[in-house]
Amino acid sequence: MSEAVASEIWSELKRFVNTVDRSEAAETVVQILMDNDSDVEDIRTAFKGDSDIKRALTAYLDNDKDYVDEDDAEEEEDFDDFKDEDWED
Repeated sequence: MSEAVASEIWSELKRFVNTVDRSEAAETVVQILMDNDSDVEDIRTAFKGDSDIKRALTAYLDNDKDYVDEDDAEEEEDFDDFKDEDWED
């Protein structure tokens, strides 16, 4: 399912979800999208004006230890190339 269609469905249906249950419903939407290989940036773009989905996506990413945001990723140095004798005391 495309993120744009999911966004449109969510926009139409969320008014029928009690306010206290919206965060859990949004988490379910995010989970379904991620389980179906949606890209994080595509979800952000499709749901850009929806605070419930934004919070749910943030919570999902905070709980997903395998996800690395490209902006946060830093190049890891390869220390195998260094030898102890190369270091000065």
